[in-house]
Amino acid sequence: MNKSQVRAEILAARRSLSRQTRLREAADLAEHLAMIATPGSTVCAYVPVGSEPGSVAMIDALAHRGVTVLLPVAREAPDGTPLPLRWGRHTPGELVAAPFGLQEPPAPTRPADALAQAGVVVVPALAVDRGGVRLGRGAGYYDRTLALADPAALLIAVVRDDELVDRLPAEPHDVPMTHALTPRQGLVRLGQ
Repeated sequence: MNKSQVRAEILAARRSLSRQTRLREAADLAEHLAMIATPGSTVCAYVPVGSEPGSVAMIDALAHRGVTVLLPVAREAPDGTPLPLRWGRHTPGELVAAPFGLQEPPAPTRPADALAQAGVVVVPALAVDRGGVRLGRGAGYYDRTLALADPAALLIAVVRDDELVDRLPAEPHDVPMTHALTPRQGLVRLGQ
């Protein structure tokens, strides 16, 4: 199966989930993430869109615990090429509408290399394999940005339990994830 087919299959499965299942899984993910991120640390996270695992409450809880939460700001070059993600500091209740149907912090933003400040980088994914290969939506924003992370940072793909798979197709530009975060299994080390 190619990447497009895998993406379509996963998105269809996510759309079929009940609201109750999504809420329960989001609460479980928030609980697991709270145990990873310590007060005073910096975490780069994301605001889930559509059926993506997680919730705004998950990132709000981190901020309320004294974690500096940086959220991505996605933009394109004039020719439509995705640019490396910029970062904005999250303050609960202050998200604004952004391009591509996203939500992001209001200005000012920090440059892409602000990612290097984070000890934990929480990344949206459609799937991740046990070797650390992440399947995203295919636009390339994270591929252009993750190489700027601190080499010691935890790079965590957030997926549903059945989206942690044995093997995915890899490409040379893929930055391997160090961990997966799933609702039932919690933090799973990858690449061993």
